[in-house]
Amino acid sequence: MKPPQSAIDALLEGTHADPFSLLGPHAGPEGTFARALLPGAEEATAYSLGGAALGRMTRTDGRGLFEGRLKGKPRPVKYRCRANGAEWWLTDPYSFGPVLGPVDDFLINEGRHYRLFDKMGAHAVEHEGASGVHFAVWAPNARHVCLVGDFNDWDPRRHAMRKRQDIGVWEIFIPGIGAGSAYKYRITGPDGTVQPLKADPFAFASELRPRTASIVATPGKSDWGDAAHRAHWQSVDPRREAISIYEVHPGSWRRRGDGWFLSWDELAEQLIPYVAEMGFTHIEFLPVSEHPYDPSWGYQTTGLYAPSARFGDVQGFARFVDGAHRAGIGVLVDWVPAHFPTDEHGLAHFDGTALYEHEDPRLGFHPDWNTAIYNFGRREVSAFLVNNALFWAEQYHVDGLRVDAVASMLYRDYSREAGEWIPNESGGRENWEAVDFLRATNKALYGTHAGVMTIAEESTAWPGVTLPAYDDGPRSSLGFGFKWNMGFMHDTLKYMARDPVHRQYHHDDITFGLMYAFAENFVLPLSHDEVVHGKGSLLTKMSGDDWQKFASLRAYYALMWGYPGKKLLFMGQEFAQRREWSEERELDWELLEAPAHEGVRLLLRDLNRFYRESAALHARDCESEGFEWLVVNDAAASVFAWVRKAPGAKPVVIVSNMTPRVHDHYRLPLPCDGRWREAVNSDAAIYGGSGKGNMGAIRAEHGAAQVILPPLATLMFEFEG
Repeated sequence: MKPPQSAIDALLEGTHADPFSLLGPHAGPEGTFARALLPGAEEATAYSLGGAALGRMTRTDGRGLFEGRLKGKPRPVKYRCRANGAEWWLTDPYSFGPVLGPVDDFLINEGRHYRLFDKMGAHAVEHEGASGVHFAVWAPNARHVCLVGDFNDWDPRRHAMRKRQDIGVWEIFIPGIGAGSAYKYRITGPDGTVQPLKADPFAFASELRPRTASIVATPGKSDWGDAAHRAHWQSVDPRREAISIYEVHPGSWRRRGDGWFLSWDELAEQLIPYVAEMGFTHIEFLPVSEHPYDPSWGYQTTGLYAPSARFGDVQGFARFVDGAHRAGIGVLVDWVPAHFPTDEHGLAHFDGTALYEHEDPRLGFHPDWNTAIYNFGRREVSAFLVNNALFWAEQYHVDGLRVDAVASMLYRDYSREAGEWIPNESGGRENWEAVDFLRATNKALYGTHAGVMTIAEESTAWPGVTLPAYDDGPRSSLGFGFKWNMGFMHDTLKYMARDPVHRQYHHDDITFGLMYAFAENFVLPLSHDEVVHGKGSLLTKMSGDDWQKFASLRAYYALMWGYPGKKLLFMGQEFAQRREWSEERELDWELLEAPAHEGVRLLLRDLNRFYRESAALHARDCESEGFEWLVVNDAAASVFAWVRKAPGAKPVVIVSNMTPRVHDHYRLPLPCDGRWREAVNSDAAIYGGSGKGNMGAIRAEHGAAQVILPPLATLMFEFEG
């Protein structure tokens, strides 16, 4: 039966709701009938994919519509087209069946499909005898969705997509194209409004900004050589391992001579050996996923599944991770489900409705960043984000995710005044939908990827951030592996900024943190957030003249490396960067030519090495049995001392003198009589200090020793017996 002209017009305009019902070969009472869009052709003949002629086609509309009867049953077909003396072949996408199946429909509908990244987006596949790319996108409220790209001259009339009604997913298989093809989706909303062209939410690669098209690509790599690294972390409890993290913004660690970014391969050649020499166990990257705006540092991501094009091809990131693992270094990435940028090519009003976000700004607008907020309570949105976490672990072998701005997700009234937020169903401020999403993410990651860790940047006293997210446990337990200890960072930096003469009145800035140091599994963060937006560098935060600033910074680092908790330091602070960090330039590496700066770097290197070698300093980082105060109340002298210990390990005593005065006969209580080796002295001459110390060792008798405490210095003594 011939369709009405209105249907043909809609088909040729790319606005037909079900193009597969009219296009392609179909069985009928008189055999197989085919209809095809062959723009520019004057003549066309149909063939099977194997090359058998199936019948001539007749042009029935000057806009490129052909019809004809074909031999045999309906099957995938290709057309030999002719016009103006030219000849070309076109394989008909409407002659292929769907790629997704009923199991996908069921799991997607349930929100329990944990391999969505294998199904959604663009995948180069073999389908029904042809090579091509399968595209799938979720847009349940759209009237119709058209695929546009460099393979169809960005013409929305060429490739209208098939809708899977039960789940709101649109799909199409395009034969004859492959990796490198650029594409977007043209989506018509439920009210008939055509949306700005949308990038693929599941795109594995994107164009380099300011261009925003998605790129067909294969994520990860096939020839990994990191089995030993992964096996190690699968076999241990990370709470009892040395973890010292070097936080890196990949666009400004170093730059090329022309000012452009290093590629992942260039970063691998330079960054991995540097981190290994410095003794860090992990590199943590600020977000590496695609983002349009450089000054967002990656936190305003619009391509959650795509490593940024700034640093080369997506396989380059996989090569970097593999290289780091082969060198024994883990790779963590910042993950940002709290930020939802509203760039028009992104997820905002994706299908003409508030699909990924909330419609009501009291739920869906974030005042701190002028962004939207994900609708965590919608199962498809939660599944999209949970799958993204799994994707980075699965396809790129990352060792963990540091989840940004968790507190902003947990509270409905975060940064809001009265009347600007909606209470939960119990009248409270907790965002239980976000809680359930975070729990689901951690359960999925820890349940499927042994050895992977998650770290929460959570700045409040939310109970149970690092408690397991058991189904029968408290709903507030989030299931993270670690949590940033923001209190430690705030209190200790405030203390170090004070004039030493006043520190005795603020002794508890250092001691108070031990009241809660084991309430969660903590990472001690000196992150990028502390050295931007007018805050200066860590060096400039220290009190006193230049010599005192360097001495205080060295003493502070050594105190931190002896304090319970895993360590994190932002790039450049390991050599006392003077200027505030800017994403627009590389670090001030020339400072290493100055002995004071090189001295700080050498101290950090030696602290990392001793921290890794001494089980007492890390094996009980998250347990109170690994810590004991020795000197806690000597505020007048601004002295702190404690012992770190672990079963079977030599105990280590840490003692800090936070005044510029030498304490040359200080009575230091010690847990064991005998010889204690001076393993670290932040005042050593090699680090730029005054060189005062204890000649390499002290001896304890009757539970104490007389020690020399250098000015503005931290010492570490390891028991030798």
